Amino acid sequence: MAFKMSVQKYAGKISEVEIGAGEKAIKLGGENVMPFYSFDGDVGNSPKIGVEILDVYPENWVEPLKNLYKDVANNPVDWAKFVEENFSPDFICLKFEGADPNGLNKSPEECGKIAKSVAEAVNVPLVIAGCNNHEKDAKLFEKVASAVDGYNCLFLAAVEENYKAVGAAAGLAYPHKVGAESSVDINLAKQLNILLTQLGVKEENVVMNVGCSAVGYGYEYVASTMDRIRLAAFGQNDKTLQMPIITPVSFETWNVKESVASVEDVPEWGCQEERGIAMEVSTATSVLAGGANAVILRHPKSLETMKNLISELA
Repeated sequence: MAFKMSVQKYAGKISEVEIGAGEKAIKLGGENVMPFYSFDGDVGNSPKIGVEILDVYPENWVEPLKNLYKDVANNPVDWAKFVEENFSPDFICLKFEGADPNGLNKSPEECGKIAKSVAEAVNVPLVIAGCNNHEKDAKLFEKVASAVDGYNCLFLAAVEENYKAVGAAAGLAYPHKVGAESSVDINLAKQLNILLTQLGVKEENVVMNVGCSAVGYGYEYVASTMDRIRLAAFGQNDKTLQMPIITPVSFETWNVKESVASVEDVPEWGCQEERGIAMEVSTATSVLAGGANAVILRHPKSLETMKNLISELA
């Protein structure tokens, strides 16, 4: 008897969101099956991989990363061009660490000028991340969204505390995309998506950031949450959860002890740089298998590894 493979059909489909402009614009989402399940249906657009840069010199990054970018890290424009020309990411994530009120406290106007200069210098799409101070990010994104008008950027991220200001600036006043950030909980993710759409932001302009942790650091909660979100989107045809997912992996993996501990402190663990790459690749692979449509990384070797993996699987 000939083998006949069963096929799992779903009613729901992830919306397709475009980021960037011109030939290098990318599309996220579009699938109606679980990640990489090409034997069940349409897997949509292939996952996209981006590289994180900062608006300031990365003082808090580990030495191997600082050494890698030492010639360009003092200038975000040079840094962005270096990454694009040498590593060919799908997009670049510009994180405004210098805007932190507890740090350099750069003004929104100054950050806007930096963002515009970076957007003009590269061809790949930009993802704009704030400083994790919700009040400052609301003011920051308003100015940056205006400065990069026409570049169709994704802003990370709107949270419950500032979604009105961020959504109004990035999703309504200017034609950008809004990242909806929640804390590893399907109900919180759904609630924020509803709040943004009620504000007037179109569903096709929303990308979810449902939270992340490095593998081994409570990652099982991330895995179960992503599974529940995708199964609800597909199996229950829940339109409030049918947005693509982006996961800033680098924000988590380069802060855990396996990545930051020096060889002098734990010689038995081996090369610090290789440990950091391993944590980044392991986490990125896990979130892609769970349903993420894009991930943000720091190390070019992580980028290369993930691009090869996606090429083989997709």
